[in-house]
Amino acid sequence: QLAGLAVIAFGLWLRFGGPMAEFATDKKSPELFFMGLYVLVGAGAIMSAVGFFGCCGAARESQCLIGTFFACLLVIFAGEVTAGVFAFIGKKVAIQETQKIYEDAYEDYMKNPVGKVNSTIYRYHVALQCCGKGNVDQTGLPCPENIQLPKASNCLVEIQNVIETHLHLVGIVGIAIASITIFGMIFSMVLCCTIRNLREMI
Repeated sequence: QLAGLAVIAFGLWLRFGGPMAEFATDKKSPELFFMGLYVLVGAGAIMSAVGFFGCCGAARESQCLIGTFFACLLVIFAGEVTAGVFAFIGKKVAIQETQKIYEDAYEDYMKNPVGKVNSTIYRYHVALQCCGKGNVDQTGLPCPENIQLPKASNCLVEIQNVIETHLHLVGIVGIAIASITIFGMIFSMVLCCTIRNLREMI
């Protein structure tokens, strides 16, 4: 249950906190990345529910509940492995998608610097602490204050770094959850066998 709640909190933090929250405030956002976060939050909710039933099964010494707990953990583990493979394969697509969104906002700003896109591109610059596309002149762009140019001048590189960092964190959390799931399956099977042996002895 605690692991599930931790996963929910982590997924919500990635979704609503930090740079990714700024991406989500625009109509165009990296859907593939956010879909992965929603799956992560959903997995955490399922883990919490499954953990509750596992506790009930252990308290009541019910083989049926503990067996169901084991089966649910097995499904969660398979889902985690699938999500990990999906995240690894989809990382490049998520980066390209987000970079395309920034480039479109950049082009829109160049066409109409005084329009609503002014705040959109500035929001990206503040979130990523960057300004422009590196080899392109940043003159006239809404850059954040105290930004170090040209070191942070390439937003396309910063987008790649941010997404790779966040996906790396998701990967670490996924490995931790998978380890907990494996131990949970082992202990549930040991407990189930122990309860069955005790009943046979009685």
